[in-house]
Amino acid sequence: MNVAGPSRGRRAAAALVPAIPYLWLTLLFLVPLLIVIKISLSDTAVAQPPYRPVFDGSRWSGFFSELDFDNFALLAADELYWVATLSSLRIALVSTVLLLIAGFPIAYAMARAPVAWRPLLIALIILPFWTSFLIRIYAWVAILKPEGFLNQALMGLGLITEPLQVLNTETAVYVGILYAYLPFMVLPLYATLEKIDPALVEAALDLGSPPWRAFWAVTVPLSLPGIVAGSLLCFIPAVGEFVIPDLLGGSETLMIGRQLWSEFFSNRDWPLASAVALVLLVLLVVPIVLYREVEARRVEAQR
Repeated sequence: MNVAGPSRGRRAAAALVPAIPYLWLTLLFLVPLLIVIKISLSDTAVAQPPYRPVFDGSRWSGFFSELDFDNFALLAADELYWVATLSSLRIALVSTVLLLIAGFPIAYAMARAPVAWRPLLIALIILPFWTSFLIRIYAWVAILKPEGFLNQALMGLGLITEPLQVLNTETAVYVGILYAYLPFMVLPLYATLEKIDPALVEAALDLGSPPWRAFWAVTVPLSLPGIVAGSLLCFIPAVGEFVIPDLLGGSETLMIGRQLWSEFFSNRDWPLASAVALVLLVLLVVPIVLYREVEARRVEAQR
């Protein structure tokens, strides 16, 4: 009986299982990333594609000699891109804080609701995803414009005498991000808060701790993984957001996503836009690394 054959087959199959996700990441992440890096090191050209050199596989030495770091030098010298990047980070950070302030009470109420109600509450949170993202943002344009529903309601209640200028301001961008990304904050928080044993809070209350102190000493530390996960899920895409600042923000609302769109489609400067995208990628890797460090320490502390 040949035992070695089936054994080798099982070992090959066992080695293939972890190789599949690595192959998937290589094809869908590493290869596109290498293409973007190559374009960022190229020069703009009036051609199709709008950059040079174009890799054809026939000349390796000449191909690499034509690559340079001029686009990154331009980014370092041009104040516009740094202002846009810092503005994007600031808007994303403020939006994340607002999302946390708004999302934590919602998630906490969902976690403390009767078990029979929780599936319905989760469905209500994800219900906006059933509608196109673009249509929902256009709805906010209709709400926030001077003759829109918001101003009409405030004037009807006698709270204002003339329409407020909310649309095409940074405030409108915060409103749009808060609305669009709220489920991404609520769901991780709910998943964490739902697992917290209420007996821990009750024990703190029995030991004489006031409710607010029990909340800060017990609930908040135990919900930290959900806070970090929800904050990253909101902060990272908000930095590169394009649709919301383009439709709701004014000309003074400078974000890196709009600059990327302008470089790609208006200026057709793909190399410079690719360099901007890589710089933004590096900036966004930092919170991911911090999150991994926090998670690693938390897991180590629980052992």
